[in-house]
Amino acid sequence: MKPLQSLFAQKSWANNELFNALASLPAQAPEATRHSALRTLNHIYVVAAAETDAWFEAYVASATPDQLGHAISFTFTDGDRGTMTREEMLMHVITHGAYHRGNVGQMLKSISVAPPRDLYTKFLHLSEPARRQA
Repeated sequence: MKPLQSLFAQKSWANNELFNALASLPAQAPEATRHSALRTLNHIYVVAAAETDAWFEAYVASATPDQLGHAISFTFTDGDRGTMTREEMLMHVITHGAYHRGNVGQMLKSISVAPPRDLYTKFLHLSEPARRQA
């Protein structure tokens, strides 16, 4: 599996792990923390996360090196202009999503709920068990 394919597959897996943890929060979990965690996730998941994750996985599986290297000019949400390659944009999606999942993980820890282990290494060993044989 190519690195971007692997990273987007890990993103899908990590999102599912975190959503399952949030869905199983104990009834006594503070409502303010629950609300804050969901609000944080909403920032990166305006549309259904599973559909978005599937789209990204399919895109990176089929994108050619030339397509990934293509630079695109755009306007940031604050109005500033920028240029990034498609690959750089995809890497931003990966790192920014991990940042937000980490924020929610810290919120879960603050209410004594163990967050899922959002680790690329864990994902690789779960999805490719032969790597543990090395």
